[in-house]
Amino acid sequence: MTNSNFVESKRVLSKHKINSCKEKLVDCLDDAVIFSQKIGYPVVLKVVSPDIPHSTDIGGLKTNIKDKNNLKNAWRDINQSVKLKAPKALIEGFLVQEQLKGVEVVFGMKRSREFGPVLMFGLGGVFIEILKDVSFGIAPISKSVAIDMIKNIKGFEILNGFRGSEVVNLDSLIDVLVNLSNISLNNKNIKEIDLNPVIVNNKKALVVDSFFLYEKN
Repeated sequence: MTNSNFVESKRVLSKHKINSCKEKLVDCLDDAVIFSQKIGYPVVLKVVSPDIPHSTDIGGLKTNIKDKNNLKNAWRDINQSVKLKAPKALIEGFLVQEQLKGVEVVFGMKRSREFGPVLMFGLGGVFIEILKDVSFGIAPISKSVAIDMIKNIKGFEILNGFRGSEVVNLDSLIDVLVNLSNISLNNKNIKEIDLNPVIVNNKKALVVDSFFLYEKN
């Protein structure tokens, strides 16, 4: 098995109409500063490596960076942490992203020998880490099945305006599930996909982080 690189995973998502947040892969602090000023603070900074599927585990992610000085400090801290905790990792660069507002959700796919591609949907954060509040479906996924998957999680009301909170764009979540199903059917060498987190608000759903696991040829 082999992990995807950043460019390849974004190419596959874009081809199948799954949108990501505003972001740029950079290899120097000056470029990070220029892009941050272009999209506006606050921003997120994280290390990108096929050897580091979860950057938070090694201190490779900084959020809510509010200005140039914060960005410089975050760049220094991430570099130090990566050198200490993952010294042999292949570093493709550093990703600068817009800081999004909305609800964290996660999507996933694992290819089963018995059932083929099995898709997963759930709320992010503690809901998936502790409560395991997720639903499953087998590809191909239709829009009606996608709706059922979304509504079947226990925390659905959080997406649907619980206690006056914002109702998220459910159609955008349906589209991601259907398109993720298409990816899994069109790319049989992909064994696992993890879109985590995806931020959804009342307008759209945007992928913040993605991980693909391929079977070696």
